[in-house]
Amino acid sequence: MIQEIKARQLNCKEFIAIQTAEIRAAVVSGTAINALSGGVDSSTVTMLGHLALGKKLRTVFIDNGLMRDKEPQQVVAFFKKLGVKVEIIDARDAFFAALKGIEDPEEKREAITQTFYKKVFGRIVRESGAKHLLQGTILTDVDETVAGIKRQHNVFAQLGIDPREAFGYEILEPLIQLRKDGVRKLGKALGLPADLFARIPFPGPALAARVIGEATPQRIETIRKATGIVEKVLKDRKAFQYLAILHSDRVTGMRNGKRDFGMQIEIRCWDSLDARTARPTRLPFGLLEELAAQILKKVPGVVSVTYNIATKPPSTIEAV
Repeated sequence: MIQEIKARQLNCKEFIAIQTAEIRAAVVSGTAINALSGGVDSSTVTMLGHLALGKKLRTVFIDNGLMRDKEPQQVVAFFKKLGVKVEIIDARDAFFAALKGIEDPEEKREAITQTFYKKVFGRIVRESGAKHLLQGTILTDVDETVAGIKRQHNVFAQLGIDPREAFGYEILEPLIQLRKDGVRKLGKALGLPADLFARIPFPGPALAARVIGEATPQRIETIRKATGIVEKVLKDRKAFQYLAILHSDRVTGMRNGKRDFGMQIEIRCWDSLDARTARPTRLPFGLLEELAAQILKKVPGVVSVTYNIATKPPSTIEAV
C-alpha cells in the first residue's frame, strides 16, 4: 500500500532530497528517459529528474497528435527558459493508427498505453540504451485505476504488470505518494513558474479522453478548437479544471431555417482540491452564453452546447 503524503504535511526540501537520492541510486551510471507532457505532474517530475540526473536525463515530448493547439512548441519554450532541453518526438501517425475504429473508452486508453509505452518509448529505449523511464504518476491515478473507476494509462505495478517484463525498462515514479495539491506545492519549490505548477490538469490520453467515440484526426481537431475557446474564456475563474467534451451522436439543429444535423459540445468546469471529489463551478449564465456563442461561431459543425451540473461522484472530471 502506498503511504500518502498530504500537501499540508509535505516538507518539500526533505522530499526533494529523498527522491533525488533515490533516482540517482536507481539510475546509477546509466541514463534515463523522461516523459514530459507539459502538465503539472510531468513538469514537476521533469524538474526533479533534472535536479537528480542533469545531463544523464533525456527529456522527450511525445507529439501524439492529441494535444492542445501549439502545445509541443509552448512546452519546449517553457523548459528552455528553465535550462532543460526537450526533444519533440513526432508519433502522430502511430497514435491515430492505434485509435482507428476504437470507440470503447477502456479500449482507447489501452491503445494509447500500448502505443506510448511499447511502441514509441520501446523504440527510444532500444536506441538509447536507457533502462529507466521517469514519469509523473500520482496517487489519484493509482486510486482510480485500482478501484476500477478508470484505467489510467500510467499505472502498472498496482495491476500486477511488471514494466521491465512488459516493455523492457523500469519506471520510476517519485510523485506517487502525492495528490495534485501536493504536486503543485512541490513544483513551486522546484522553481517552476506559476504558468506550469498552477496549470489546470490535463489527462494522460490528452484530447482522446475528451472525445466520446472514435478519436479520429477530424474529431480531435474539433475538440481542440473547442478546448481553446473554453480555456481562454474560463482562465480567470480560478476553477480546479475546465474542459470541453465532444459527444458521439449527431444532434438535430437549425441553420438558415433548415434542419441541420451537427455535433454537441459539453462544457465542464470543476471546483475541487485533489480531484477525488468535485462540484461543478456555478458559472454566471451570461458567461455560459458567451461560451456557447463562441463555440457555435468558431467550431464548424457544432449545433449544441451544454453544461454539466453533476458532481463527482457519480460523475468524473473527465468524460472518457
